[in-house]
Amino acid sequence: YLYFPEMAKSLLATSSRSIRTKLLHQTGLSLYNTSHGFHEEEVKKKLMQFPGGSVDLQKEDSGIGILTLNNPTKMNAFSGVMMLQLLEKVIELENWAEGKGIIVRGAKNTFSSGSDLNAVKALGTSEDGVALCMFMQNTLTRFMRLPLISVALVQGRALGGGAEFTTACDFRLMTPDSEIRFVHKEMGIIPSWGGTSRLVEIIGSRQALKVLSGAFKLDSKKALNIGMVEEVLKSSDETKSLEEAQEWLMQFIKGPPEVIRALKKSVCSGKELYLEEALQNERDLLGTVWGGPANLEAVAKRGKFNK
Repeated sequence: YLYFPEMAKSLLATSSRSIRTKLLHQTGLSLYNTSHGFHEEEVKKKLMQFPGGSVDLQKEDSGIGILTLNNPTKMNAFSGVMMLQLLEKVIELENWAEGKGIIVRGAKNTFSSGSDLNAVKALGTSEDGVALCMFMQNTLTRFMRLPLISVALVQGRALGGGAEFTTACDFRLMTPDSEIRFVHKEMGIIPSWGGTSRLVEIIGSRQALKVLSGAFKLDSKKALNIGMVEEVLKSSDETKSLEEAQEWLMQFIKGPPEVIRALKKSVCSGKELYLEEALQNERDLLGTVWGGPANLEAVAKRGKFNK
């Protein structure tokens, strides 16, 4: 009996680990369900009441997808319908076997100003806010776990929920005169699409606290200094900056999709799971590529080089 608390602890750890592993590796599973008081269909019905704009997806032969937040009259703010469409596009990307990379951008040379205020005003209760939070956390976590290398192309302004979306991408690139700003404090709230948790991982807790509590405007120079972005692009032109972002991403997605996708999944495991689980997952992923066409071809070529 003396050992019971330890046993219980270890059982709890094991069960929570297996739940995490399951969440990470089964396509289409979400963080929240009815056991958390989350009723997806009810939330979807509410969001349907707020039309406007669209989320567009273009899939290139290069294996790069371009996801465009398209609501330019409202600085690409997310209407309720756009939130629903984002989930649809994430599901489409989960099933895109040839995909290797994804670029997220906003239409008409600005990224996104976050949530459309019409929806925010109408969803005024605490319960509404928490339900929306769970819906968007589900969607952006699924986006983050896609086996695609993702880049946010920040042109113009990325504010509030728009700033949060940039943190769900593996990398961020900014045009010279763009800005990222977490304005939540000024709206009397905190980030709720997973932005705080991801920001802490990107820039560390001290910098994240400064950025969030100061509602700082991160211009491209400041963002680069604190490690928020990888690079400041040369051009602010909409077409040219997209070309630059594609070129930047190309260096990381050379090679067969199955290898790039296994690499991204492996990095996700390393980030989200305990070491033992991450190692086991690495082993399982290796089994999908070792002895595969790309591996056999590379080994044969290397043999020739050594002669």
